[in-house]
Amino acid sequence: MYKKLYRSRKDRMIAGVCGGIAEYFDIDPTLVRLFWVFAVLLGGSGILAYIICAIVIPNGDV
Repeated sequence: MYKKLYRSRKDRMIAGVCGGIAEYFDIDPTLVRLFWVFAVLLGGSGILAYIICAIVIPNGDV
């Protein structure tokens, strides 16, 4: 059985990208959110990556 990557509908703060990635890899969403914050602070590419993920990754089921 394989998993699909979806944006989370139950664990979301902005668009559910971090929650969906955390569900996919079965890790704590806070760790994924911290990664995004560091990516933004270290070069700004995190903002662009988040926007692209929010557009490309489909919404998941509730």
